[in-house]
Amino acid sequence: MPDRLLPLLSDLPQSGEALGARLGVGRVTVNTLARRLEADGVPVVISREGYALAAGTPAPMLVAPLLATHTFGQALRYAGTVTSTQDVARAWADDAAAPAAHGAVVVAERQSAGRGRRGRAWDTTHGTLVFSVLLHGLTLPELALIPLAAGVAVQAASRIGGLKWPNDLLAADGRKLAGILLEADLRGEEVRRAVLGIGINVSAAPGGAAFLTEWRPDLTRDRLLADLLAALEHWLAQPLAQILTAWRQTSVTLGRPVQVQTPRGPVAGTALDIDAQGSLLVQVSGGEVVTISAGDVQLVGQLASPAPAPG
Repeated sequence: MPDRLLPLLSDLPQSGEALGARLGVGRVTVNTLARRLEADGVPVVISREGYALAAGTPAPMLVAPLLATHTFGQALRYAGTVTSTQDVARAWADDAAAPAAHGAVVVAERQSAGRGRRGRAWDTTHGTLVFSVLLHGLTLPELALIPLAAGVAVQAASRIGGLKWPNDLLAADGRKLAGILLEADLRGEEVRRAVLGIGINVSAAPGGAAFLTEWRPDLTRDRLLADLLAALEHWLAQPLAQILTAWRQTSVTLGRPVQVQTPRGPVAGTALDIDAQGSLLVQVSGGEVVTISAGDVQLVGQLASPAPAPG
């Protein structure tokens, strides 16, 4: 029943009587439903004027008008608490009755079992934006470039910071602003589908991390989600050369001394470039150039904060 109330709420207060009439219940029941949504993590504002969503909530009724000309986000599901937006997006894609299409989006306020890269916890707090986008029709070569294109899109929409290989947005002081997670379902050489997860600290952050409204105080989560989905739709459609050029221009990794923790052990050297597969090229002592396709980068000389933000 609380899910029936949520689609009726906007950022403008509505009386309990008016909402009850639309639901076929009394105003006491409306209050109960609103309290349940609030307990689930939905930012419901309850006042004498009635019931509303907090301004800037990334819910369909507030985001849809900002995405009228775009494909991404036309199908958008919003919830208070879920296990993981990645899991919800995957289950939606498997729904036999109404499977999610390319560009469908799942947004949640809280995740009870969110995960980042390498199985890390995907931490969410009030004031973060956490969502997943379902992607169809990909090839294996395209798959490797999605995190790079997504990073460019996140930086473009945030308008702050730079990209640390492979998937983090950092503020100028090295604090983490955002992270990206890509999970793909493969069948041999075929990409059945991919789910792209993004978490951004908008107006709050876990200890040691940064948030966007430190620099953009008027930024709201609904506006950022709309801008980011538009940027993702654009950058995921761009040719390889353009993606690589844009990533290099926004990188805080290239040209820097780095230490990379890889599955085969640590690698220390200077980050020279990324190749056409999105791998990091690191020149180690003696001049050898090592190609790293997966790993965690630490920028030497910069005490980057721990990674409490999604990623």
